[in-house]
Amino acid sequence: MDTECLRLFVLAAEKSNISAAGKVLGLAPSIASARLAKLERALGADLLHRSTRKVSLSQEGAEFLPYAKEILAQEEAARAALGFGKPDATGTLRFTAPSTFAQLYIVPLLPEFLERFPGIRLDLRLSDTKYDLIEGSFDLALRNAPIEDTSLKGRKLADDTRILCASSDYLAKAGVPETPTDLEHHQLIGFGTRNTKRLIGPDNAEGIFDTRGSNTRLMMNNGLSQKLATVTGAGISANSLWSVHQELKSGSLVRVLPGYIVDDPTVLWLLYPKSNVLTAKVRVFIDFLLEKIAGSPA
Repeated sequence: MDTECLRLFVLAAEKSNISAAGKVLGLAPSIASARLAKLERALGADLLHRSTRKVSLSQEGAEFLPYAKEILAQEEAARAALGFGKPDATGTLRFTAPSTFAQLYIVPLLPEFLERFPGIRLDLRLSDTKYDLIEGSFDLALRNAPIEDTSLKGRKLADDTRILCASSDYLAKAGVPETPTDLEHHQLIGFGTRNTKRLIGPDNAEGIFDTRGSNTRLMMNNGLSQKLATVTGAGISANSLWSVHQELKSGSLVRVLPGYIVDDPTVLWLLYPKSNVLTAKVRVFIDFLLEKIAGSPA
């Protein structure tokens, strides 16, 4: 399979424009169109929907795109292994991360990264909804969860310590819980589907933070919104320490049951498809995030 045709297809998909993709590779528009048509004939599928103004991926093209990227990455890695220079960190990097973490720790770093690596273009999807890496053609994802998908590989970015907290106003009105059993008499804030957390206290005492009961009148699926609801006095919630450490420092949030540890296997992972070669653009972004974030006390 002609890798130059694959490179043209990937560029056309990214730019939604065949002429612009051909220009990057030094091809006239007519030649670029002919080469893409040749690739489609070889594959027996229409990869792109064409109009007079732009192109878009067909369903077959969307399914084929991650494989085309992988073939190009394999070619790059093979050339590097044979000594044909060091691969440049260039191209579009598709990255997805939880919105709250990204807003606090990743977005402020982006100007420095883009300045350091001028050949990379970032395409970010920041949401607490988990995207499928392979179906979404993502190069990399940040996940704050145990790795369960065996088709993924990862690097640990940091621990994800969870704590219970509430506002001082809420505790002044509702009282301060002394034991996990006291939580049954408090308003709890639930997050997503993570309804029950095991608590481990002094002398191996145990309890639970359970948001499935009637005292949970507020469920959230966004970490920042959950934190804001907690700050304004809606109840007690379980939060990542990296999310609330500034509020704890300022006093707008108070740790609840500080003698108890939330038993949670969650870790912050940087994940990428196992089948993918770790390209230069992905490797430098992983190294950059490890450099800037991994050593943070929070």
